[in-house]
Amino acid sequence: MDAMDWALLAELQADARLSFSELSRRVHLSAPAVAERVRRLEETGVITGYHARVDPALAGRPVSAVIRMNCYGPRCILRDGAVTAWPEILEVDRVTGDTCCILRVATASMAAFEELIDRLAPHGQPSSTMVLSTPVPWRPLSPAPGAEAKGR
Repeated sequence: MDAMDWALLAELQADARLSFSELSRRVHLSAPAVAERVRRLEETGVITGYHARVDPALAGRPVSAVIRMNCYGPRCILRDGAVTAWPEILEVDRVTGDTCCILRVATASMAAFEELIDRLAPHGQPSSTMVLSTPVPWRPLSPAPGAEAKGR
């Protein structure tokens, strides 16, 4: 990835709905060159998709939490695709340490959250932390400090 790839990624992460023409204007590269670079970033898996960021609370799910699951073995939720597809589960990270995975969830109410915990319990021991606020929301990925100087 070079500086131009990062410039394209910065623009697309800020607004994925930009046309190639507008993207071309912003990064000072021809539209065909922009299209080719974006296509290459998609094909290599750097760009994994284009999404709208939705505020869960404004979309009817004001209760947010992080749940740590201790669920190793055959009952582990990572072995059950149906569980990880539940609509309340927004993200699942497999982690190291004394926890198998971490789930970021959003529910419509505390009662719905309690019901989710009850549904998770047969798979292992859930331990939850309620999200009070998000002082650092999603942010775009940018080059690691010093990566450009090292030629990465």
